[in-house]
Amino acid sequence: MSSVDPSPELLALRQRIDELDRQLLDVLAERINICHEVARIKETSDTPIIQPDRVRNVVTSRRQYAIDLGVDPDFAEDIMRVVLSETHRIEIAGRRADGPPEKTASPEGIRSAIDTVSSRVDHVVIAVTDLAQATTSLTQQFGFHTGTPAHQSLGIAALSAGGVTLVLVGPEAGPDVAEYLAQHGSGVHHVAIEVLNAGYAHATLKAAGSDLSPIVIDEHGHEQFFTIRDSESGVQLGFIARTGHRVGVATQNILESFKTH
Repeated sequence: MSSVDPSPELLALRQRIDELDRQLLDVLAERINICHEVARIKETSDTPIIQPDRVRNVVTSRRQYAIDLGVDPDFAEDIMRVVLSETHRIEIAGRRADGPPEKTASPEGIRSAIDTVSSRVDHVVIAVTDLAQATTSLTQQFGFHTGTPAHQSLGIAALSAGGVTLVLVGPEAGPDVAEYLAQHGSGVHHVAIEVLNAGYAHATLKAAGSDLSPIVIDEHGHEQFFTIRDSESGVQLGFIARTGHRVGVATQNILESFKTH
């Protein structure tokens, strides 16, 4: 097929897009330079690198600004989280060579560590003995919507409503899940908290005395690790660092979490 020369109008638009792309990169370069300065100030003042309230405020305000401009706020949030992830990578790289500050194993130390690394609750994983019945109950009684149908065949159902994501996992998902249900019954398996840098979060929580699994990476590049289930309270937490694109359920990581009970 022979190529068709673009019209002058199309060429002009492409040139405008090229110029806008250069402007975007110029702005990003300026932002990165400012981040280096922020990292220097945080280092000298011993200010935590990741500040959840600041992250939430940035994401919320940029979403609103996107809405005001007629831009999809989810698209804008994805871009901002990529930018924030790079920002924190830069700040972490500039930290002292001996790694994250030492934390104690006291409850106060652990809370401080979570304050430092957490961004928001990403999803809640619930183990259920009857996946179909639990899915029907949540969709019909509470208005949750089901996610990708393929997950149903894996024994996993992702449900969402109002920004809340629940992941139901039934015994058909695998022997580790079936064993967990036999020991503990139905209920919340773990709460997954989003972090911007899994490596930093893992090191910080480890320094605070948390008992953690290794970091696992799914096919989408999302990094996740888990606390070991507390035998007294039954509490288990997961920490996930997402890439720029989002998927509803990181199936591989969820199944991995059932190996730590």
